[in-house]
Amino acid sequence: MQFKHAPAAVSAVFDDPNLVSAAGLVPMLRLARSAGLDELARERLSVPTDKGANAGAKVMSLVAGMLAGADSIDDMNLLRHGGMGRLFDRTYAPSTLGSFLREFRFGHVRQLDAVASRVLANLASAAPLLRVRAGERVMVDLDDTIIEVHGYQKQGASFGYSGVRGLNALIATASTSASAPVILGQRLRQGKTGSPKGAAQIVGDALATLRRTGVAAGARPLLRADSAFYGHATIGTAIKAGADVSVTVRMDPAVKAAIATIPDDAWEMIEYTDSIRDEATGQLISKAEVAEIDFTAFRSRKKAERVAGRLVVRRIPDLNPAQAEQPTLFDTWRHHAFFTTTNTDDMDTVVADKTHRAHAIIEQVHADLKAGPLAHLPCGVFTANSAWLVLAVIAFNLTRTAGIIADRVGRLARATTATIRRTLIHVPARLARSARRITLHLPEAWPWQNAFTQLFTITHAPPPVAAV
Repeated sequence: MQFKHAPAAVSAVFDDPNLVSAAGLVPMLRLARSAGLDELARERLSVPTDKGANAGAKVMSLVAGMLAGADSIDDMNLLRHGGMGRLFDRTYAPSTLGSFLREFRFGHVRQLDAVASRVLANLASAAPLLRVRAGERVMVDLDDTIIEVHGYQKQGASFGYSGVRGLNALIATASTSASAPVILGQRLRQGKTGSPKGAAQIVGDALATLRRTGVAAGARPLLRADSAFYGHATIGTAIKAGADVSVTVRMDPAVKAAIATIPDDAWEMIEYTDSIRDEATGQLISKAEVAEIDFTAFRSRKKAERVAGRLVVRRIPDLNPAQAEQPTLFDTWRHHAFFTTTNTDDMDTVVADKTHRAHAIIEQVHADLKAGPLAHLPCGVFTANSAWLVLAVIAFNLTRTAGIIADRVGRLARATTATIRRTLIHVPARLARSARRITLHLPEAWPWQNAFTQLFTITHAPPPVAAV
């Protein structure tokens, strides 16, 4: 593409009061309001002093800024340009929103957690966020990630397991084979916090939120996690809440002893990285094998706290010559095991292994958040950053819902937040008023015009008539 005019023929003047750069905020905030975000925040948040006044409007403003791409408090100025004041009421200054966040304490963050949970339940009733096929399980994934920060003024920031200065965000998501992940629960923690700290509380809250959405009424949900969360508190909470677990185990003596008892003829070849099929026979050519054995977890605890299940083990050849003191006469293997309480009839060994490896989907959610509101934690106050994380999760779930409403069977239904923002939110528009009505004049031949129209029409539909 080349520039059509000579440079001298083009000038730039910021003087049009009727332009907006993100017309997609109109249906997005209508969607947020229909999910009860402002009302729930107004009823449940009790942030003190005048800085906590109008909590519902301030929460809506913060979420709107995140939907438009803000990753810091100063970026909330995105909401204060052109015709935004004609479209929306109470477009607060960034300083006002920053003062609001800095008044949060831990109890207020928990109140905001309750708001996020209920907003997700309302969104799930408005759109098929989690489509569950007959007999399918909802996958609940749990993992933490380090959000890098710089400087010494961030409360709680320190060097954690990644060797990076930051804060630790624990996230729980839900997904199905036909639906992209949504976030059920979240918690911001100090950077040096161990992964399992507080995980049991998050698991309980996440599964309660999942029940509130009503999508897990059939098969038991399955909690997937890595070895950092292999502990009685987390697993016991999940089982007590009616879920099965699939959690990677640490190679402790009990696990090694159980693996040693697996007979040689029990190993089954599986499709693994770089595996192919023989053209002549159709058989799989792979160096990964899987087997399982009955296993009781936490045998050092009292009988009531022991958990019976299966130990599924995947082994691959150990091809690292640096670890071998001398050439071996037989194959040596590296073993990767996880503990699951699923029934063999529901998931055989191969299916259980494939299902567990799909836990990596939560890394996409971490990357999505860090490419948006969590690119920075904007405040030096820890509780303000905790509230920022919850608001980022609300914005994430709103964009996921918008993508499904706009394009239920297309790519936007599983698109990242950046794609939703680029196609449905960052749509420039010019405002025209006539007969007390505002018309948004959008770009001609916008490639995603049909999806935007679908979202706009559904979110602006009149409320259903109450049954008599």
